[in-house]
Amino acid sequence: MSQTTEPTADGVPPHRYTPALAQQIELAWQDRWEAEGTFHTPNPVGPLSEGFDRVADRPKAFVMDMFPYPSGAGLHVGHPLGYLGTDVTSRFLRMDGRNVLHPMGYDAFGLPAEQFAVQTGQHPRVTTEANIAAISAQLRRLGVDHDTRRTFATIDPGYYKWTQWIFRQVFEAWFDTETDRARPIPELVAELDAGTRTPAPGTLPEGQTWDSLDEVGRRRVVDAHRLAYRNSAPVNWCPGLGTVLSNEEVTADGRSERGNFPVFRRPLTQWMMRITAYAERLIDDLDRLDWSDSLKQMQRNWIGRSTGARVRFPVSGETVEVFTTRPDTLFGATYLVLAPEHPLVETLTAQEWPDGTDPRWTGGAATPAEAVAAYQLQASRRSELDRQSEGRDKTGVWLGVTARNPLTGADLPVFIADYVLTGYGTGAIMAVPGEDTRDWEFAQVFGLPVVRTVQPPADFDGGAYTGTGPMINSSNEQLSLDGLDKAAAIARVTEWLVEGGHGEATTTYKLRDWLFSRQRYWGEPFPIVYDADGLPIAVPDSMLPVLLPEVDDYSPKTFADDDADSQPEPPLSRATEWTTVTLDLGDGPQEYRRETNTMPNWAGSCWYYLRYTDPTNDQQFVDPELERYWMGPREPGDVGGVDLYVGGVEHAVLHLLYARFWHKVLFDLGHVSSEEPFRRLVNQGYISAYAYTDARGFYVPAADVVERDGQFLYEGQPVNREYGKIGKSLKNMITPDEMIAAYGADTFRVYEMSTGPLDQSRPWETKAVVGSARLLARIWRVVVDEETGEVRAGDTEPDDDTSRALHRAIEAVRDGMTTLRFNIAIARITELTNHLTAACPPGTAVPRSVAESLVLLVAPLAPHLAEELWSRLGHPGSVAWAQFPVAEDRWLVDDTVEVAVQVNGKVRAQVAVPADADAATLEAAARADEKVIAQLEGKTVRRVIAVPGRLVNFVVG
Repeated sequence: MSQTTEPTADGVPPHRYTPALAQQIELAWQDRWEAEGTFHTPNPVGPLSEGFDRVADRPKAFVMDMFPYPSGAGLHVGHPLGYLGTDVTSRFLRMDGRNVLHPMGYDAFGLPAEQFAVQTGQHPRVTTEANIAAISAQLRRLGVDHDTRRTFATIDPGYYKWTQWIFRQVFEAWFDTETDRARPIPELVAELDAGTRTPAPGTLPEGQTWDSLDEVGRRRVVDAHRLAYRNSAPVNWCPGLGTVLSNEEVTADGRSERGNFPVFRRPLTQWMMRITAYAERLIDDLDRLDWSDSLKQMQRNWIGRSTGARVRFPVSGETVEVFTTRPDTLFGATYLVLAPEHPLVETLTAQEWPDGTDPRWTGGAATPAEAVAAYQLQASRRSELDRQSEGRDKTGVWLGVTARNPLTGADLPVFIADYVLTGYGTGAIMAVPGEDTRDWEFAQVFGLPVVRTVQPPADFDGGAYTGTGPMINSSNEQLSLDGLDKAAAIARVTEWLVEGGHGEATTTYKLRDWLFSRQRYWGEPFPIVYDADGLPIAVPDSMLPVLLPEVDDYSPKTFADDDADSQPEPPLSRATEWTTVTLDLGDGPQEYRRETNTMPNWAGSCWYYLRYTDPTNDQQFVDPELERYWMGPREPGDVGGVDLYVGGVEHAVLHLLYARFWHKVLFDLGHVSSEEPFRRLVNQGYISAYAYTDARGFYVPAADVVERDGQFLYEGQPVNREYGKIGKSLKNMITPDEMIAAYGADTFRVYEMSTGPLDQSRPWETKAVVGSARLLARIWRVVVDEETGEVRAGDTEPDDDTSRALHRAIEAVRDGMTTLRFNIAIARITELTNHLTAACPPGTAVPRSVAESLVLLVAPLAPHLAEELWSRLGHPGSVAWAQFPVAEDRWLVDDTVEVAVQVNGKVRAQVAVPADADAATLEAAARADEKVIAQLEGKTVRRVIAVPGRLVNFVVG
């Protein structure tokens, strides 16, 4: 696709590679790629299989990005870092002989579009689709090699039909702890009916058996086993927004990030997913993944596996169970603390304060009930982050009752305090102030006793001792732990607890079941209806997708900011013609009520990688053969999954954890062959740039700041300069559109890839982009004569120096491509270009083999330039499918090597010798060196040590 150029101003070569020519070339090649389907990836079977015979003998490579949310702001220069990294990789792998799948889609449900709809009345789909079109155009202009036939958005009914189908699979499954996997619900019912299995603890009504239950009772028991179930759970309720918020949407001081409204912790019946059943597998299988150690540790910390013991404390006819990792310190437990939301709080709270109650324990209330109610309201206003923060003043109230320490028989006052959470352990702790800092602080505030059970060192300066040491103060007639170390003491006391029926060894997790409901409009509708008994039923596959109805008002109902007792009213609940529906689900037409919450936007991003492999299938969520081809394990023991997944570290926990959970359920149920969704994962770094704040500390638009006499000014006023991640919040956004307009897409691509390895953060410096532009211009000049426009390639053979420079560049570029250190690849391409510029000055021919190899090396990085040069070199096909060069080993070996010459062990000279020189040749070369001659003059050489390729050492007297 040879391009023509217009004459330029005097003195400027008419065929110079300029930004204008670059853009002309780029747009033309982008059109050709689209017209020819250059990046259409063939499947082995199905409607996208055309052309598979071309790649049938190639190994596959599945490369993908965490897909973007289509905001109206579009992409800034930080976003393409990962997208270009995967593009360079996929282009390299295709040229290196792989069948490469490199798709892109859009995570399009969610709050931003709904907020805009609330403000403007415009349907969120209109806004979202416009944003998708804008970002798609930006990605196309960057020259990425996505197979656009596979592009979809999570809001497409043809996509979320299958999101709803997957929810049904989770809903229709239960977790069998005996086999450690999910199984279909009908198998559970069959075993319960046969009497070979009993219902899980806590799922049967008291005094009932499975056989004694009626049909509704049995359904309730089964529902309590499901992986997707409804449960009353503490949530972040924001009356001012009329919706439940995730923990990430609540500030540390217990207010909403959006609008700064008060947020309350309150129980609400919500859809939950039993991700906790998979906690052990989610942790253990991390060892089988090619992820960074830091990322794996983040997931381990979030899951929070702890081993210890459950201890049962009798309290007023009830039993409070406590999980502790330190049962060895039971002798030092001096009080109990329950989370304010603990289900036993109301039952245990005394009617009156006992005589002599310490005023510090009452919260100033006349009765325990009043104290508890006031404290629960206070705690509900605090976020979990705030409640767990170090150094915050400890607060709490006494319930007016005591528990009995099963080991010592001592009475322990029972408090509620907000530093204890219901979601971890049992929602109750045995407080050991001698060995726990938070318990120590609480004990100091409330005047509670301290009993040390671990011997501190002699120089210990007081407070809670959290270190190790021999056990002390830990013996009675029943048991003695004194003198034991921690491990032995834990084992001994746990054995005692089990023998006496006071507890058992157990493992617990910080991970909580996944809260899966949102009181919003713009999300996937649940494929659930409720019958006359109020029980949930999944609609059959034939009724999917359940489409979102049209509504006039997208806003959830809001309430007074402090109305903590108000109830969410989702926008869908007002679509009365939609919420009540007559269906025939097997028992004849009956009236049902639809679920009016929607799924969180996490749902669509949990499985989108699977849909890329088979995006047009309207009969299955994915053809099993295609899933096996693109995702299946390579060998026994391999987890399978996407070969390379690139995205921001901000999704290191939730998105990845949720996707792994869904995938494992699908694996257990036989729907996929791979055990994990993402075999290899890389977090790309951030791009930072200067940001500026005015005298008030507010950020001002960085683009409007000028530098004058070393001072930075905005609208004539001085501002402070700082460095930060590029984005809207710091008002330092730079769009790729600006850079492409100034330099072209290839220059932008090469600059971003040259600033460091993909996984490292890096600064943005607009002035430095010109260096990448100059490199591409030099590559152009190596191949194209700027005066005539003719290619400079000749049929001459390269000399040895050029061959050596070429093959060393090939080896280094290959290494940079495979390790995602594209900056190294660009540095070696630069060295080769500089060599050729000097070795083949204008007017001389460049050996064709070298010119073509240079073009192939740069093709993944600057694909438009490479396509144009490849075409001008006479190749009719796309360079994207050309073979990437392979270095010849003979040119990677040095002809000569530098060898150190020592005299009595001290280096005195360096001599150049043939790489294969033997010891005698080394010694002769060393003796001929002037510096060595001077060192040996007048001395007796007693011994010569010559190590080929390394050194010569003269031992002299």
